[in-house]
Amino acid sequence: MSRPADLDRRHLLLGVAGLAVGGLAGCGSGSPAPAVPPAPGSVAPSSPSVTPTASASPSPSATPSPTPTAKATPTGPPDPDVAGTVAEDLDVPWGMAFFANGDALVSERDRARLLRITPKGKVTRLGEVAGVAPATGIGEGGLLGIALAPGDEDTVFAYLTSASDNRLVRLSIRGGRVGRPKALLTGIPTSVHHHGGRLLFAPDGTLFVSVGDAEDSALAQQKGSLAGKILRLRPDGRAASGNPYGNRTWSYGHRNVEGLAFDASGRLWATEFGDKRADELNRIVKGRNYGWPRVEGRSSNDAYASPAATWSPTSSCSPAGLAITRSTAFVGALQGQCLFSVALDGTDAAKPKAHFARDHGRIRNVAVARDGSLWMTTSNTDGRRTPGRDDDKILRVKL
Repeated sequence: MSRPADLDRRHLLLGVAGLAVGGLAGCGSGSPAPAVPPAPGSVAPSSPSVTPTASASPSPSATPSPTPTAKATPTGPPDPDVAGTVAEDLDVPWGMAFFANGDALVSERDRARLLRITPKGKVTRLGEVAGVAPATGIGEGGLLGIALAPGDEDTVFAYLTSASDNRLVRLSIRGGRVGRPKALLTGIPTSVHHHGGRLLFAPDGTLFVSVGDAEDSALAQQKGSLAGKILRLRPDGRAASGNPYGNRTWSYGHRNVEGLAFDASGRLWATEFGDKRADELNRIVKGRNYGWPRVEGRSSNDAYASPAATWSPTSSCSPAGLAITRSTAFVGALQGQCLFSVALDGTDAAKPKAHFARDHGRIRNVAVARDGSLWMTTSNTDGRRTPGRDDDKILRVKL
């Protein structure tokens, strides 16, 4: 697939694309930081939700249920509509964070490159991030999640795969150039698959980081391991005050979480890749065990947190990016090749509804732009599908 050399020529395609809505049969010590603005890509919560630590150690006897039905049937907003293409000819766009003026910072996984993209489609290459070991074949590592430092848009936090581990780094983009990354947390287990890698700042200034199990499922149940967890950190990479186990762990028993978002009430939600039985949308609670590898999907054992919504089989979804707005979770589906909407009502979720089924291929990330629309990235150049002529793209979705 040939790619134009100058990304700046990319433009916003005017006109409204035809909507194709389809149902699918299944389609990574010290005082707390001051309060900060809400993280782009999720609705502004008034405060982070903290729920008491989970109960005693779980029994391994719990049995999973592949039932895909949700606990409640809240209703969501009108169906989304693809309004046009923001940018195209991108290379596995993975992370996305919005500047105050509406521009987006986007990470390209395999090229380890940061791009600045305007709402009108102008793409500026800021440069490559040093020390990234790109994915090969159908591997999933590289330059993954990114987040802008609260109150400092010239500082970027990034989750990346190095030659020896996964790590959290901080770097500068001052003057439109990418500075050398400073490692904040190293030694995160790595493998070909299951890196996790999503970053999300909370209103209190702490940083949530999703970490996959690195294809060693036993690590997900070990509270002292970084793998198979959602971490809660200070901006310097150390454990945040108030974590349930005195280390960096906020929740555990995760297989591979690639989506994190807050709802309007400050509740944290996550999308998680299952193995064979069920993909999951979970409400993340302090100290809870989400079951992997002992449980996949729902369980009758209260020692494990049950998902709010599931997809079964996992080939029907593979949930990656997550955005929450208008009391609805929007989930990018890789294998499902669609955008799912899941109406939320407190801690309950409706049955997922598929949109744009197979219209745009694999959907990776979803984020709420400054104007209230969704930006949705495709992932057709990641080695899992034959890319189209203009792949990969960022699409604007009107709600």
